[in-house]
Amino acid sequence: MKDKKRKEILKESGKIEFKKSAGEWKEIVETICAFSNTDGGKIYIGVSDSGKITGVQIGKYTIEDLTNKIISNTDPKIYPEIKIERLNRKNIIMVDVKKASDQLILAFGKPYKRVGRSTVRMSKDEYERKVLEKHKEEFRFDTTICKDAKFSDVDVLKLRDFLKFAKSERGLEIPANSSPKATLMRLNLLKNDKLTNSAILLFGKNPQKFFYNAEVKCVRFKGTDVTGPMIDMKDVGGNLIDQVIETEKFIFNNIALTSWIEEGKIKRQEKWEYPPKAIREALVNAIVHRDYLPTAKTQVRIFDDRIEFWNPGKLPDGWTVEKLKQQHESKPFNPLIARTFFWIKYIEEVGTGTNKII
Repeated sequence: MKDKKRKEILKESGKIEFKKSAGEWKEIVETICAFSNTDGGKIYIGVSDSGKITGVQIGKYTIEDLTNKIISNTDPKIYPEIKIERLNRKNIIMVDVKKASDQLILAFGKPYKRVGRSTVRMSKDEYERKVLEKHKEEFRFDTTICKDAKFSDVDVLKLRDFLKFAKSERGLEIPANSSPKATLMRLNLLKNDKLTNSAILLFGKNPQKFFYNAEVKCVRFKGTDVTGPMIDMKDVGGNLIDQVIETEKFIFNNIALTSWIEEGKIKRQEKWEYPPKAIREALVNAIVHRDYLPTAKTQVRIFDDRIEFWNPGKLPDGWTVEKLKQQHESKPFNPLIARTFFWIKYIEEVGTGTNKII
């Protein structure tokens, strides 16, 4: 058991932090705040940055003093579990921090978060957004009512086409002759009998009337950087599903297709410069998981040596690019939009998109 514990301690990660002594109590409080606002974690006091167990002196009031400093400098107050453990014949202090489920925690009046192995301070904008996100269903963008949108803004034909496709792909059981209102209600795209932002983005006749930034800017550059001439350019608007289709057309018009004849085969063999499935995954992720509040547009940039997919947004709290390369859960930024794309088999909602691309 001790060997297992020692291996755990020696492997610092996004959920484990080392502190050499309790004298670093201010940094300890900030890290506790960051763990609380992310996914929780453990702090080992008496361990050097390299993972060497140096131990700490435990006095009569050591734990009580540390506990009081944590409680006094966090808001809302945090009461973490603090234990004394003995390893390599030395005492260390373990602080176990749970994720705060319903509110953001401040340390010394400031918000912190965990990014990889680092504790960093949140920006003012990020903090305000997270406060809203704590009231997920009430304030989440995709469930918010789209101001001034009317049912006449819905493209009924696109909605019916979606139902047919979703039925054939996933067996969605909504009758094709259902009214637009009933269909949108079954898809959870209405709120208080009014159209949500998601309803307009997915099935609006002109979503850019309400969200002018909800477009994909496509550019083909000559060369390997943005200073090269633009060979082709297009702004793709319309609803989000059509954006995938039209942007794909632009991409395949601007990448190479190799073809050859193999001996013994009548049919010509073909191969795209980039795997079409990888292009689809990256494009759909860029459109579905972006933040639609900023004014920036989604972008596809094609160079001589690569394709870049850009969107305004962020990774889920505590996630890094490295995590996207490993097995991970699905945490869609816009769950209602993601669910609609799931019904037509554009995504799977199991967090495998980046793995497939790689």
